[in-house]
Formats: sequence, C-alpha cells, structure tokens
Amino acid sequence: MSGRVLVVDDSEVIRQLIRVNLELEGFEVVTAADGAECLEVIRRVQPDVVTLDVVMPRLDGLRTAARLRATPDTSRLPIAIVSACTPADLDLGETVGVDGYLGKPFDPADLVALVRRLMRLTGQADGQADGRTGGQAGERTAGSPDAVRPERTERTDRG
Repeated sequence: MSGRVLVVDDSEVIRQLIRVNLELEGFEVVTAADGAECLEVIRRVQPDVVTLDVVMPRLDGLRTAARLRATPDTSRLPIAIVSACTPADLDLGETVGVDGYLGKPFDPADLVALVRRLMRLTGQADGQADGRTGGQAGERTAGSPDAVRPERTERTDRG
C-alpha cells in the first residue's frame, strides 16, 4: 500500500473517479462528501494526504483546510485542492497553507503525481512500509529541502 488518501468532494461521481484512479496506483482511499464530514472522518482514518474540493455544502474546502491547519493533530497533514479554482481561491489556499492544486477537469496522471509528491511529505513514498505518522507530515519549514510549495499549472490557473 502506498498510503491513505482522504478524498473530499460533494460530487459522488468525482469522488469515485478520484478513488478509482488512486486505487489503481495502490493507494487506500477513504471519501467524504464535504468539509464537515471530512473533519469527522479524519480522526478515525488518519490519512496521509487529503484532497479537497473548494465549493461544497456545510463547510467548503478552504475553510476545511484552515481548520485542519489550526488543529495540532492535522497541522502538518498534506492538503491538495482538487477543484475548478478561481485565482482568488488559489491565493486564499496559499494563505491557509494548502500544499498543492489540481484544476478540474484533470488528467488522472496529474492527480496521481500530485498525491505521490504529497505522500513524500509523510514518508509514504512508493515502496515504503506503511509507517503511519498519525496523520501528520514530518517537519516542513520553508527552508527545508523537502518543503513543498503549492504548484500552479496551466490547468489550475484557468478559473
């Protein structure tokens, strides 16, 4: 197993699309329908990476990311926004500490590459044993060699 991913999106079709593509690459996938459910599920499943849609009912993806960053147990958990983001959403994502972005529609290979990159933050790189980190990534500071800056691709900058 390459690690556990919590996929949060209000569209069941998108959740299943992401699930299938990640499971085909050996990831364990757990899903939630919105940010509120994500916060309930996260303690139980202790994911290595979380993907969040931005626009969701009850609690949107950016407010969910902010809450995850504000909680000691999840403050270093790698978070990716997988959404049809506006540039303002991307800027807000950076201020709350999102680690990566992928715009919808997305290429499944880009999704897998993003999740693998974020898995490296938790020590869940391909081929490693499942040494759970309790949902926390290792120490990451701006100057450290494994620090990850959110990446914007052409696909994510289209509003």
